[in-house]
Amino acid sequence: MEWSDLAKQVIALGAPLLGTALGGPLGGVAGEILAKAVGSVNPTPAAVQAQLSAADPNRLAEAEAHWTAMIQAEAETQRTAISETQQTIRAEIASSDPVQKWWRPAYAFELTLECAVLWAVLMHEFWTGDIQTINALVNATALLVTYWGFRFGVLGVYISGRTREKVSAATGQDAPGMVERLVKAAMKKK
Repeated sequence: MEWSDLAKQVIALGAPLLGTALGGPLGGVAGEILAKAVGSVNPTPAAVQAQLSAADPNRLAEAEAHWTAMIQAEAETQRTAISETQQTIRAEIASSDPVQKWWRPAYAFELTLECAVLWAVLMHEFWTGDIQTINALVNATALLVTYWGFRFGVLGVYISGRTREKVSAATGQDAPGMVERLVKAAMKKK
């Protein structure tokens, strides 16, 4: 049994946000809150289902309120982080320091050039049959995967951030994150 199996029952008992959360990626956290609300000793879906039919509606309402408060607190945290990031971005844009304005594009160009150079070296060594260099590159695969995984991760964050900057510049307001959209959807259902 999974937490999502309890979703319809919890929604029917008057906790629609908590019930909906049981079917989503935060189902385990919502399930723990539900388990405490119904007085289940074991925070498992089966144990909670056994207690659910006899649950006090007031305790379910408290669990619903607790869940809503947690989501709102997370959204506020994200909103603050986004606001501070946007302030930093605006400061970078207003700055006349060329390093501050161009470090991210330079990083992207350098990483692209780095990959192209390695590819060229690898193709050259295959063409010339230099087994020693090919073996060295094969032996360094774990290091290169870790190194480039980190580098491309940073580039991905940059691209995502740049997209948000452009959306913010076009709309005049911060682009909402995933948690903020979840909270807005939950608040509309009330």
